[in-house]
Amino acid sequence: MTEELPGRRLDPFDPQPPDWAKVRAEEIVRQVFAFEPGSSGGFGRRRATTPPVLRFSDKYIVGVLDLRAVEFQHLLEFVRCRFEDPPDLRQTNLAGCEFSTCRLPGLEGRNLYSDNDLRFVGGTRVEGRIDLTDAEISGSLDVTGAKLVNAGGYALHADRLQLAGALLAANVEVRGQLRLPGLRTGGNVNLSGALLNCPEGYALDGNGLQVGGNLQCVATSTRRFTAIGRLSLPSARIESDFSLRGALLRPADEDYQDGGNQRFFDPRATLIADRMQVSGNVDLDRDLESTGTLRLVNARIGGSLRLSGATIDMSDGAEPFEEQTGKTAPGPYRHRALHLDGTEIDGGIDARDTRIAGQVRLVDVTTRGSVVLDGSILSNRGGDVVEGRRFTTGGNLDARGLTVFGSILLPEASIGANFDLRASRLVSPGRYRRDQSQKPSVDLRVAQIGRDLVCARGDGQPFSAHGEIRIRRAEIGRQTNFQGAELGSRLNVTAINAFGLITQELRVDVAAPPRGHVNLQHARCANLADNDKFWDASGHVSLHDFRYDALAKPIELDDDAQVKHRLRLLRNAMGDNYRPGPYDQFATMLRANGNEEHASTVLIDKQRWRYAALADGYRLLGFPLLVWSCLQRWMVGYGYRPMRALLWLLALLIAGSVWFSLQAVPTEANADDNLVWNPVLFTIDQLVPIVDFGHKNRWHFEGASQWITAGLVASGWVLATTVAAGITRMLRRSSS
Repeated sequence: MTEELPGRRLDPFDPQPPDWAKVRAEEIVRQVFAFEPGSSGGFGRRRATTPPVLRFSDKYIVGVLDLRAVEFQHLLEFVRCRFEDPPDLRQTNLAGCEFSTCRLPGLEGRNLYSDNDLRFVGGTRVEGRIDLTDAEISGSLDVTGAKLVNAGGYALHADRLQLAGALLAANVEVRGQLRLPGLRTGGNVNLSGALLNCPEGYALDGNGLQVGGNLQCVATSTRRFTAIGRLSLPSARIESDFSLRGALLRPADEDYQDGGNQRFFDPRATLIADRMQVSGNVDLDRDLESTGTLRLVNARIGGSLRLSGATIDMSDGAEPFEEQTGKTAPGPYRHRALHLDGTEIDGGIDARDTRIAGQVRLVDVTTRGSVVLDGSILSNRGGDVVEGRRFTTGGNLDARGLTVFGSILLPEASIGANFDLRASRLVSPGRYRRDQSQKPSVDLRVAQIGRDLVCARGDGQPFSAHGEIRIRRAEIGRQTNFQGAELGSRLNVTAINAFGLITQELRVDVAAPPRGHVNLQHARCANLADNDKFWDASGHVSLHDFRYDALAKPIELDDDAQVKHRLRLLRNAMGDNYRPGPYDQFATMLRANGNEEHASTVLIDKQRWRYAALADGYRLLGFPLLVWSCLQRWMVGYGYRPMRALLWLLALLIAGSVWFSLQAVPTEANADDNLVWNPVLFTIDQLVPIVDFGHKNRWHFEGASQWITAGLVASGWVLATTVAAGITRMLRRSSS
């Protein structure tokens, strides 16, 4: 051994080590082969149950330490040593090896076998590649606090490395790639507080790795986990939790692109975990920051996905996460922020108070628990902030107090319980590429919601949406609630599109008249709760085949003013355009609730506007039609007031009887009849069709009486027909 100066130790990190500390590698090899437990020099025993240790301290080892294919069933330990060349441990069979506070230019350890741990600890620096390809370590690989530097290459090359224990890499600093594809560990992979710096590409390549415990990439008491470059974990399998809690993630350089079609590839990804299987939770929460895409496509998560308090910013720092900034609003962004297409989650998604700039893709995602987005800010102005076709959740989708810049698209979604957007604000919806028309703020076409859709006021704040709320052909199990909402932004767009909606209760008692069109065509609800503001929508309300069984506030039997008021609202909602269906539905609802008289009032108003529309269409015949309409309305109520017809018959009977009694006895049409003149019976015979009381066509009048007779006959037919029709309708309704 080389002599050492008393009280002096070699600094292995000194770039110019003193010459006196050098020792030839061959001498180390000779001592390894000559080592016998119990011999003097370098021998030590930690515990009675551990193998003997061959220790080398404060050495500068010159030349290649060649232990290739050596079988050495004792522990090797290097303390404060410096290596001129990478040690060669290929195919070596060791009891264990430790480098403590050492400096190495690399390590050749392909097919290495170790019965115990392989350790690079005490701040050991490796300036080159550690190659552990196909190695097998029955203990753990410990690089805690180490510095691994191989810029532009592999700092740790450990393809198919097998560890019976754990990979311990807390506070490790890596400049280069940490390459671990096919790694298999029986315990945890601990990268807490690690700094992985590989802006050229992959900071961590863990394709297909299998972790028997947790994969921890979290903060320590001294430093947060930081990765510059991609964390690539496709097809990884983790038996417990995968945590990036509090991590700082930065993507690879823009000029480093190895992806294909951007529709399926995320060129600016910080995490790639396609087809990953995690038995526990995936934690991407608690102040995690990422300026690249978090991608977990077709993954399988046995627990929950946690994103609360995370920030994913694809705006290159331009996103203020506020509407009023005094700057040009950024967006839409080129890259996705969160890409989860096809992922299955046995638990839920907790994304409270997240800050996301970029698109969130949830296409074909399935969660068996609830999804919580309360208090989050999602921004992708002018684009789709959430794309979630066929998204499925078994519980609630809670988005209370959400702020959205962009469009939330969830067509064909399935939500087991509630979709709660209470007190949320949705602005700057996206635009279609084909014609630049505005997309909806929320798209729930053909969606199924087990209980409630809530777009209502909450905690003193209204729900507001500048774009369309599209619930076309959606099925909502209990309540669709727009109480206190502020809907729409422009007159030429749709505020609510509920075409074909099916729900038990439709609540549209909004805070302000919708700014835009409201489409309720073919919608169905059992109970309708509304207010005057809703029917005053600036773009009017389409009501064709809209059916409701009852009003939340019933109309009392004696409240004629309320019926007239609702008829005015109905007329205003349709924009003075005649449509028969809404009147028929209103009348049907009133009749079903036992309000027959008010139902007739509604149908009379319907006929009034029908004739007005006909008169407007037939310009030359318009005035006669209006006159005929007035006659029917005042005389018989268009047939819906049969009692009024009886009163008219009685009045005409009295008037006719008086008239004919004041006239001279008329001439008999047939002198052989020998009739006795009776003005009352004569008047009855003229008014009542079909029935003959013995005076019909048997008396002859001249002058005015002749015309009065003809008028009585005509009036009798009209009034009698009206009475018969009214009685028939009443009988039909009674039988039904």
